[in-house]
Amino acid sequence: MAEEDTDDRTYRVVLNDEEQYSVWAADRDLPLGWYAEGTEGTRADCLAHIGTVWTDMRPLSLRRQMERAAG
Repeated sequence: MAEEDTDDRTYRVVLNDEEQYSVWAADRDLPLGWYAEGTEGTRADCLAHIGTVWTDMRPLSLRRQMERAAG
């Protein structure tokens, strides 16, 4: 049985200034530069949420640079 199948911890969705997403155990302090996005639940639930909201994988700075260049 895979570890994910038996993991009953609560996770949170975290986001950095480049609008990149990740999951982090809810009982751990967030790493510098990351903040809680507001979603908590199982790891699978958090990853499903990320899959819905993170539709553009490019970092924010790259998206802005590309918009200026196209502009």
